[in-house]
Amino acid sequence: MDFAFSDRMTDWQQRAGEFVETHGKPAEAEWQRQRAEVGPYAQPPIVEDLKDEARRRGLWNLFLPDPDWGAGLSVLEYAPIAEMTGWNPSYLPEAMNCSAPDTGNAEILAMFGTAEQQERWLVPLLDGTIRSCFSMTEPDVASSDATNIATSI
Repeated sequence: MDFAFSDRMTDWQQRAGEFVETHGKPAEAEWQRQRAEVGPYAQPPIVEDLKDEARRRGLWNLFLPDPDWGAGLSVLEYAPIAEMTGWNPSYLPEAMNCSAPDTGNAEILAMFGTAEQQERWLVPLLDGTIRSCFSMTEPDVASSDATNIATSI
């Protein structure tokens, strides 16, 4: 079995890798400086600059396999790019509009959302103008922290 990446996939990896190396990693010091100013609950403004650059390079919504909504990469094709953005999960996935929980929520909306739900929620998620959330409740557990799961099967 051949496990080599296709030429198409190699191209995506090179483009994403170049973005991470030339823009993502060099932004860390400024991200940390701005983070100290804005606090832990706001994304530093430099992330918007990174988003603009990622969009300009066509590195946007790479996680979404549906070509009508995203780049049309399979999970296997996207995995090495997710690994690259994992270099700094605080801002690189968001800079390419590929951060959780938006990714999973967008996938659900793309696959199962009504046209109205897609217009109201999916389009702004994919445009990067809104963010989504994850919430979880469970009996007898005092948080939504998934490390506190008490349910058994």
